[in-house]
Parts: sequence; structure tokens; C-alpha cells
Amino acid sequence: MSARTDFVDGLRACAPLMLGMVPFAIITGVTAVNVGISPILAVAMSVVVFAGAAQLAAIDLIGQSAPIVVVVFTAIIVNLRFMMYSASIAPYLSRYSTLSKWFSAYVLTDLAYALSVTEFAETTPDERSRKWFYLGTAMMLWITWQVGTVVGVLLGANVPAGLSLEFAIPLTFMALLFPVLKGRPTAITALVAGFFAVITDPLPFNLGLVVAAGIGILVGVTVECLNGEFPSTQEFDDATDGGESA
Repeated sequence: MSARTDFVDGLRACAPLMLGMVPFAIITGVTAVNVGISPILAVAMSVVVFAGAAQLAAIDLIGQSAPIVVVVFTAIIVNLRFMMYSASIAPYLSRYSTLSKWFSAYVLTDLAYALSVTEFAETTPDERSRKWFYLGTAMMLWITWQVGTVVGVLLGANVPAGLSLEFAIPLTFMALLFPVLKGRPTAITALVAGFFAVITDPLPFNLGLVVAAGIGILVGVTVECLNGEFPSTQEFDDATDGGESA
């Protein structure tokens, strides 16, 4: 396939999930304006930070006049999961140029990661296909996020208080989760991580998210070890040899 076809495939794969991303972005824009951030700074923050949940958490802390150290620390903690994403997706992108890797890291999101690694694992396309598919998903999310944030900034306080849009956010992540639950280890991992995400929710700075993810990974690896399925290097071998292996 051509680069254009792969890029369009990425756009199409991501399109259904925009139903959840649009209200998420609008909420972020509305919240930024309502806590006193100027419209220009709100849009600039969205472009520079482009961090979804971490961006929303930082805006909330800014609205509470929290020290800048607390704002930055919270954003870092919320985004710690991207270290796991990076370690997981890196083998697929190892042959990119340095500039491409930097740009890929900037546009990395939960949705782009989940869609791309699922596509890579199922179809093992060649390296060029991976690159353009990933960029298709990532750019669809980036553009939608920026446009949604601008809409939220323009709407500002005009959004009715009774119009709750938050419900779309967890639905989006659930739509990503269920297709990758293949086999007992992934199902157990999801259940354990979900359980600990609930009971650790009171932890400050959204640390419960990181704790739950770590426990879920540990349990999943343990189950795979007991099943004799860990470590599995086939996927990485396929990634690093250009997807030419069976």
C-alpha cells in the first residue's frame, strides 16, 4: 500500500473514537477559560502540552492557585503511563529518524498507542506502513483535540451547567479496551488494574492510575509466566525485522 493509503487507514481507524474525544477537548477548553486562563494561553497550552488528562488536571490546579511545582509534578505523574506506552511501541518505531521519533513522541496519546499496537500485532505491516498508520491516528487526534479545545474556549461559560459531556470519556477508553482483551492474562490484567484503580482513587495527584497500572502489569506478567507464555519475543522480532517474519 502507498503511504497515503496507510495514513488514511489510520485516520479511518481513529474516526469512531472522536465521539469521545470531541467532548473531552471541549470540556478542557471550557474549563481553562472558566478558571481564568486567557483564551490565547488556553489554546497555546493545548498546542504545546497536548496532554489530555494531564492538561485538564493542570488547568484545575491552576484554577486553585496551586504552586507551579505542584502543577508540573501532577502533570508528570498523570503522564507516567506514557513511559510504558513508549517502551511498548518503541520496537515498532526503532528505524525512524531522530526527528520522526521526537515528533512521534509529541503526538503519542492513549488512543493512538492502543490503535497502532493492535494494528501492528494483528497485521504486521512493513515499517513504512506502521509509520504512516501511526501518523494517521495521531494526527486525527491532534487536530480534533486542537479544534475541540478552541470550540470550548469560544463557548466558555456559555455551556449549560446541566449539559454533562464527561460520560463520553470513559466510554472511549472502554471501546479501546475490549478489542485487546485476548486470552486469560489480558482479561485478568484488566480486572485487577480496574479493581485497584477504584480503590486507589483517593490517592493524591492521580497516583492511583500509576499504581493500578503497575499492579495490573505485574499480575499479567505473573499469569503469563505460570502459563509458560513469558517472555514472548515474537512480536518484537516482527517489529524489528520490518514485519517480514511470519
